[in-house]
Amino acid sequence: MDTQRFSGMTVAVTGAGSGIGQAIAGKFAAEGAHVAIVELSAEKAAVSAAMIADAGGSASVFACDVSDHSETARTFQRIREDHTRIDILVNNAGIVHVGTIENTSEDDLDRIYAVNVKGVYNGMHAVIRPMCEAGGGIILNMASITSKIGILDRFAYSMSKGAVLTMTLSVARDYVDKNIRCNCICPARVHTPFVDNYLKENYPGNEEEIFRKLSDYQPIGRMGNPREIAALALYLCSDDAAFITGATYDIDGGVMNLR
Repeated sequence: MDTQRFSGMTVAVTGAGSGIGQAIAGKFAAEGAHVAIVELSAEKAAVSAAMIADAGGSASVFACDVSDHSETARTFQRIREDHTRIDILVNNAGIVHVGTIENTSEDDLDRIYAVNVKGVYNGMHAVIRPMCEAGGGIILNMASITSKIGILDRFAYSMSKGAVLTMTLSVARDYVDKNIRCNCICPARVHTPFVDNYLKENYPGNEEEIFRKLSDYQPIGRMGNPREIAALALYLCSDDAAFITGATYDIDGGVMNLR
C-alpha cells in the first residue's frame, strides 16, 4: 500500500481535537498530508498537533467555532493563505443530545442544529467556491446510522445527522461536474472519550454493565474504534475512491442489515 497517498495535500479536519477527528487527522498526516486541525478548543487541537508532530507528520492549529459562519469563513481563508489551497475537507465536528422530542428543549435543538447542521454547512460553504476555482476537491461529512433508522432517545441528534446526509447528496449532485466528490460516513456507536464521560456522568458505579449493553447493540458485539472510522475516511478521500460520490457508507458492526 502507498503510505503517502496524500503527499503535498492540505486536509482540513473539524473537531480533530479528540476521538474520531483526532484519529482521522493522524492518519492523513501519516500518509503525507498537512493537516489543518479546526477545533473549538485550542488546547485539544494542540494535543492532536503534538501527537502528529511526534509521529513525524505535519499539522497546524486553527481554533474555530464552526457554528459561527463568519468565524468559519475567516478560518478557512487563513488556511488557504498559509497553505495555498484546501484539497480535502472532513466535516467531523459534532455534539450529542440524548432525549425524546418531549424532553428536548428549544435551546437543546438550537444547540444541536448550530453545530451539527450549520457547522457542516459553514465548512462546505467556505471551501466550495475555492475548490471549484482550483479545479476540484473532496468533501467528507460525518453522519450517523441515526440518519437512517430510529434510535431511542436521539430525536435532535437524529434530526441533525439526517440533515448532514441530505446535504451530502445535494452538494454531490450540484458539483459533480466541477470535479468535487462529496460523501458521508454513517457510523454506529464508536468508543471515544465521549462514551466514557457519558457513562461516568450518568451511570456512576454501573459503567461496565451499561458499556456492555451499548456494545452488544452492534451485532458484531462491540463498538467501533476511531481508527476504523479513520481508515474508511482515508479510503473515501483517496484516488482509490475516485468513482465514488454521493454515497453514504455504513460502518456499523452489522446494525443496519443484521439486527
